[in-house]
Amino acid sequence: MISRKYLYLIALAREKHFGRAAAACHVSPSTLSAAIRDLETELGVAVVERGQQFAGLTPEGRSVVEYAQRMAASAEGLKQELATLRDGLTGRLRLGVIPTALTVVAALTASFARRHAHVTAEVLSLATDEILARLRRFELDAGIVYVESAQVPGFDIVPIWRERHVLLTGAAGRFAGREAVRWAEAATVPLCLLTPDMQNRKTIDAVFARVGAGVTPMLETNSIVSILAHVGSGHWSSIVPRSVLEQVGTPPGVVAIELVEPAVDWATGLVTLAREPQPPMVASLIAEARALAETFEKPT
Repeated sequence: MISRKYLYLIALAREKHFGRAAAACHVSPSTLSAAIRDLETELGVAVVERGQQFAGLTPEGRSVVEYAQRMAASAEGLKQELATLRDGLTGRLRLGVIPTALTVVAALTASFARRHAHVTAEVLSLATDEILARLRRFELDAGIVYVESAQVPGFDIVPIWRERHVLLTGAAGRFAGREAVRWAEAATVPLCLLTPDMQNRKTIDAVFARVGAGVTPMLETNSIVSILAHVGSGHWSSIVPRSVLEQVGTPPGVVAIELVEPAVDWATGLVTLAREPQPPMVASLIAEARALAETFEKPT
């Protein structure tokens, strides 16, 4: 349905190395290189910067890769459509999730799996920018991100849940017995936060900036599990979505205290490429996300 030469080029653009691209395509480097040269002859343009090693794509090459990615995605969508008509939805769901949503997303993947038992799933922990970039390259089917961060052209987003963040700190520490802590106060304790490339960290930094509090975390990590472990050691505090604790529990000796002044919450949702029609896999996931959003909105 799509020439192997284009698939090889997509792999080369992704791997940025002839050997790795060839291995991903299960061919020899010489076979892949020859196919790329054939493609250049066919199109009448150079698509790869020539050198001893892969040095990047030419401007024309980048355009060809974008076109090839769209062709490959369309071909995959058609195969899904035909397979669905015959056997129901099958294939592999590729989902990128921001670290702070990795626990809650299980509610979405579980409901999807119960409805579509023949679909396998891959859930990757990624920063928002990487999720959006992989969606553009058709390397993911969907992502879970903060709604605000996906308000860019070319994407659709379905809000699923809203939540507040809490201060995670030692039960016998400075804020023992408190029901609420001001953001400005939270800035004065040793903090363990996600790394600056993570959208959660960017939103937290923005709130601290609003209250005029400069924050230099004493420890940074790209893992929520690592945050929980470090806070549990008793030395650090952190700021995390309450939903993380609702799913995995609060570490022993640690309490979650509401953050106020200001009281803010964030919306998290499912982001997909804006396409019409959507591939069956993505369309089914969107429907599941909308149904899940209704359950979050119901009073408990």
